[in-house]
Amino acid sequence: MLSRLFKKTAAPRPIDTARVPDGMRIYAIGDIHGRDDLLNALLTKIEADDRARGAADTQIIFLGDLVDRGPGSAAVVETALALKNSGRNVRFLMGNHEEVFVSACRKSDPKVTRFFLRIGGEATVLSYPITRAEYMTLDMEQLTERLDTLVPREHVEFIESFEDQIIVGDYVFVHAGIRPGVPLSDQKPSDMRWIREEFIDQRGDLEKVVVYGHTIYEEVEERGSRIGIDTGAYDSGKLTALALEGGERWFLQT
Repeated sequence: MLSRLFKKTAAPRPIDTARVPDGMRIYAIGDIHGRDDLLNALLTKIEADDRARGAADTQIIFLGDLVDRGPGSAAVVETALALKNSGRNVRFLMGNHEEVFVSACRKSDPKVTRFFLRIGGEATVLSYPITRAEYMTLDMEQLTERLDTLVPREHVEFIESFEDQIIVGDYVFVHAGIRPGVPLSDQKPSDMRWIREEFIDQRGDLEKVVVYGHTIYEEVEERGSRIGIDTGAYDSGKLTALALEGGERWFLQT
């Protein structure tokens, strides 16, 4: 009896009551990590889904970590840049991997380059026009210098334009998460790009429903005020998009 009563009176989860403004349709894409093949397959699914659902103010949001680990980082950046230049309503969040990639390209510091390689940047370097044979001959100082000529300036400037958070209706989109207890307006870029345990271990409601990547799950993680959609595409082959319209939400995957 008590359990039945509890089920009837329990408050609905924030993710079940959150809405985006009427007339809008959002597709949020999780961490791609160099899998341009999966990105193009998912974009095809998004286009078909969007077309089938009729007219709307459609927006695509990339949650960051386009690069590293997978084999096609340069191609992913090209695909994203072409999408932006096509006139589509598309926005991009800065992930921790973009942050380090840009720093490696801009700072000419071998220490930054070494850290970039350690977190998956070798695959990114090799996705640009350099052979593995040449790559293996370069020491850290030489590779740091080589990045300046290897990565197109257009790619670096495009990534530098990425945002840290996007708010739409009852949702906030970030790469890694937010620091619990801190207003969205006061969140630090470092937290939104790097935070993990302090965010995913929190319990209780947040200011908005947070849609994030960064932390890999086998399946979409829906808990309280959080929706995590990083399904480890570079390794699993499963790239996920969360779709939102009104009070509805659904998922598309490769």
